[in-house]
Amino acid sequence: MLQAAGRAKARQRASVPAFARGLSSLAGILGKAAAHAAARKIDESAFINARLFPDMFPLSRQVYIATDFARGTVARLAGEEPPKWDDQEATFADLIARVERAHAAVTAFTAAQIDGSEARSIVRPVRGQPHTFNGLNYLLQYALPNFYFHSATAYGILRSNGVELGKTDFIGTLD
Repeated sequence: MLQAAGRAKARQRASVPAFARGLSSLAGILGKAAAHAAARKIDESAFINARLFPDMFPLSRQVYIATDFARGTVARLAGEEPPKWDDQEATFADLIARVERAHAAVTAFTAAQIDGSEARSIVRPVRGQPHTFNGLNYLLQYALPNFYFHSATAYGILRSNGVELGKTDFIGTLD
């Protein structure tokens, strides 16, 4: 019984805290970018529409996708379908508010809601085709890598545009 309780906590710790920490870092990175733009009198849209390469998504879309993966993954692991969010944020304040909303959505789920999700069947489109995952593979092999990719790309866009960011801004401090 004690082992089963430990496994349930481990599953919840593998999803909610990882996304919550990443979202907190993303909000902090966006906050630093807003301060950077204001201090240098640079129009925020220069950053929000910036890309690492012309065929990549802009910063705003990186944030949309990261927040969608965080809140959507935890909801699906809990057996729920997340509500659709419109992608209309156009300022740093808007993007930070979206990240904070995603953080609140993620942290609202409890271990009891996620317990047993490693075997739950989750169907998601991959390159336009439906793909069936079990909950554990969905989290570890698909959702977390996508979340970190888009969060890191947002970081890279801002860093490449002169925002003073370091590794600690991305990964946070150790608890």
